[in-house]
Amino acid sequence: MAAQKRLVVAAPRGYCAGVDRAVVTVERALEVYGPPVYVRKQIVHNKHVVEELEVRGAVFVEDLSEVPEGATVVFSAHGVSPAVHEEAARRNLKTIDATCPLVTKVHKEAKRFAADGMQILLIGHAGHEEVEGTTGEAPEHITLVQSPGDARAVDVADPSRVAWLSQTTLSVDETWDTVGELRSRFPLLVDPPSDDICYATQNRQSAVKQIAPTADLFIVVGSRNSSNSVRLVEVALEAGAKAAHRVDNAGEIAPEWLEGVDTVGVTSGASVPDALVQGVLDFFEANGFPPATEERLTEENLVFALPPELRRLA
Repeated sequence: MAAQKRLVVAAPRGYCAGVDRAVVTVERALEVYGPPVYVRKQIVHNKHVVEELEVRGAVFVEDLSEVPEGATVVFSAHGVSPAVHEEAARRNLKTIDATCPLVTKVHKEAKRFAADGMQILLIGHAGHEEVEGTTGEAPEHITLVQSPGDARAVDVADPSRVAWLSQTTLSVDETWDTVGELRSRFPLLVDPPSDDICYATQNRQSAVKQIAPTADLFIVVGSRNSSNSVRLVEVALEAGAKAAHRVDNAGEIAPEWLEGVDTVGVTSGASVPDALVQGVLDFFEANGFPPATEERLTEENLVFALPPELRRLA
């Protein structure tokens, strides 16, 4: 007798409070100022969201030099360095800062530790916009640590004057492994006032861990450049899923992935609209799976106010 098929969708999934705030910020700026509104980097790391905003008149640029003098520019949810703010002021740009408040918290911690003369070991990924923004707050004090292996090799000037911070979208488990390696070498290592990995990243990873042990296949909806989406694939595999793949949408699911599969888990990264998840669920239902059951880890009720530039106008 054939095994009964199951389709399980994780919750929480998709938009977090910081992403929702950032996307609404661009939408509101377009309403208030009219297009074009320039956005430095992708407002959030999701191809679908960026394309939708482009249709409405947002213009995404890699560098402020691409923004005409005096124009309106939104800074993405991932944050920017003080040098970017200074360049915007020099060029008379009207700025709206959509940096996630949880990223802003890390920036403030970096400034405080630097003011205290600490060497800061920043756990994160080279080249990620969030890491670049945080490093820019105190470049002479910050050393990037990308893995437990880096933690075993990193040099510090004074082992009694070391603190750690992290990118908000990392694997919770690997971050604590890295912190453990650092602490074994530097027992006086100073912690941030509270864990830097954001609540949404932790919740999405924990929700995947609930489902993954029984999943033959785990699908994570999210874009290639979304750190938290990529981590969810790793978490699913580490938690016991037999296979796991990241897709931007249902069109990227390969039919051969379904061979011999009875239980499928589905989730999405923190910058993914739920319509894309629904498309994936519809795909599996069209391929012989029953309607999805949702397994919910916790409720998320956090909401962030819009940037002050837009609140003043309201």
